[in-house]
Amino acid sequence: MLGRRWLEMTWRDGLFAHWPVDPDTVAAALPDDLSVATHDGDAYLGVVPFVMEDIRPRGVPVGLSFPELNLRTYVEGPNGPGVYFHSLDADDRLGVAVARGLFRLPYYRAETDVRPGGTDGDDGDDDDQSVRFTSRRVHRGVPHARFDATYAPAGDSFTPEPGSLPAFLLENYRFYTAGETGRLYVGEIDHEPWTLRPATADVRANTLFAANGFEPPAGDPILHYGEPLAVTADRLRRV
Repeated sequence: MLGRRWLEMTWRDGLFAHWPVDPDTVAAALPDDLSVATHDGDAYLGVVPFVMEDIRPRGVPVGLSFPELNLRTYVEGPNGPGVYFHSLDADDRLGVAVARGLFRLPYYRAETDVRPGGTDGDDGDDDDQSVRFTSRRVHRGVPHARFDATYAPAGDSFTPEPGSLPAFLLENYRFYTAGETGRLYVGEIDHEPWTLRPATADVRANTLFAANGFEPPAGDPILHYGEPLAVTADRLRRV
């Protein structure tokens, strides 16, 4: 549990698409003092589109909401295991500026659209839980990136068992980031365990790997859909 809860928010409409990769592939892209975390010998790269809703300092009644798309991996660090973000694209000028300044995270401005997946000219379905998520990076001075997918939950909900692959991929309560000087920082978050469902996804475009210097992983991803989740976050601290 966090000693101090600085920010509150809700995460919703989240798809977690993970590809197993050789640990050396990930290790080459990590800053000093971080090493690759593996599960049964595999490292993982994850593409995660979702909506960050009502982000606000604790006690403030109204906050920011915007969609985000990130490319992430999993690491061991000085403060314990955590997430390392290679990039985060968000459709909010203020949110990107705050995240880059206060959290030193590699956020980039993007034009993003999130809507129900059954709204592209068909008759729709009241039971359709699919999400259409499109993102185009417009941040100056960095490689362009595009993502276009429709995804949906498919199957019964579950909570990840400790030690399982879903727990390794999603039950993470810490992230690391490196400032422009290479100094390492750590942030802590807190939330109830994820409620997950298997997912399906039709991915029409995804250039996040190339934009971050990776070869696209082979094979189909492991897909999970995350039910809405209330999250709190502490201030970023120097390791």
